[in-house]
Amino acid sequence: MNPATTALLAAVMLATALCGCSSPPLSPYTTDAPPLILLSAEQANIRDERARFREIYCAVLEAHGHALPDYRPCEQALTRVGNEPAPTGKPVDLGPSRLHLVVGFVPGLGWECFSNWLDTTGSVAAHLARFGYDAKLIHVGGLTGTEANARQIRDAILAMQLGAGERRLVLVGYSKGAPDILEAITAYPEIRPYLAAVISAAGAVGGSPLANDAKDSAADLLKHWPGARCETSDGGAVASMRTNARRNWLSQHPLPNDFRYYSLVTYPDPERISRVLRGSYDKLSKVDGRNDSQVVSYDQLIPGSTLIGYLNADHWAIAVPVNRSHSWLTSTLVTENAYPREALLEAVLRLVEEDLQGS
Repeated sequence: MNPATTALLAAVMLATALCGCSSPPLSPYTTDAPPLILLSAEQANIRDERARFREIYCAVLEAHGHALPDYRPCEQALTRVGNEPAPTGKPVDLGPSRLHLVVGFVPGLGWECFSNWLDTTGSVAAHLARFGYDAKLIHVGGLTGTEANARQIRDAILAMQLGAGERRLVLVGYSKGAPDILEAITAYPEIRPYLAAVISAAGAVGGSPLANDAKDSAADLLKHWPGARCETSDGGAVASMRTNARRNWLSQHPLPNDFRYYSLVTYPDPERISRVLRGSYDKLSKVDGRNDSQVVSYDQLIPGSTLIGYLNADHWAIAVPVNRSHSWLTSTLVTENAYPREALLEAVLRLVEEDLQGS
């Protein structure tokens, strides 16, 4: 099989892993879910810091973004949703980190299957290090459920050289990584003294309707990814992302209040959806058109968290850098993958640091 064909099959496999083959309702009739109500962020006790984040992100993009990959003007990087609060007008500190935060990134479904193929360069960690931030990837099972991954997160944190009570660790959960983190912080209280914040980044906090009619055998296709080094599925990866599973879990597990929670939501313009993801975007739009091709926007919010911002990016663009290593796919299938990821994470950490210092 030639490299171009392999790359094409790889992209299609990832795009269809959770799409399912049947056509029942994505959110079927059920009596198993807890009582639900859809509220505005303000009514749901979500603190809105979009205006301040916009100020910080715009400042970072203009100061540092031109020298980084995939620069976008601020207005194209963020999506304005509803009545965004007015800017604060406060200056933005772009100097070294005062708290020397450590960010632990927990990836999503299948990451260990295709991470070697992505051939990431470590540019995000290198950029953050310039300002005194330390970035670490927390390895979790790509094809295992939230309970197994929560244990891996716990073990990884306890193995870090952190002082208990310093509260310098910021956990960022991408996609399924977000529920993995939430499971860890509730199941293992011994890790809480190290935490300053937990962030959902396009997180499947409320699950994804795409998982409702999908089977773990679909995700198991990722074991055949070029260069994949996946551990065997435990049969819980897809099941743990179903909407009833996540919503029932949230209703039964109050989140600890030892630290702060933040939500970063992918909310792309339809033309910002990569060609290979348009099928899943259209399918999920039968539930709600305000989706990133994998997760509906409101299902990405941690209850009681601070809303950081809405990103004009599809689900892959903020964390799966296909465009950096597979240009042929970028020109044909993964067409909207370029996004200023380094500048984004710097801006997120600066907002969190400012918030923690009470500025």
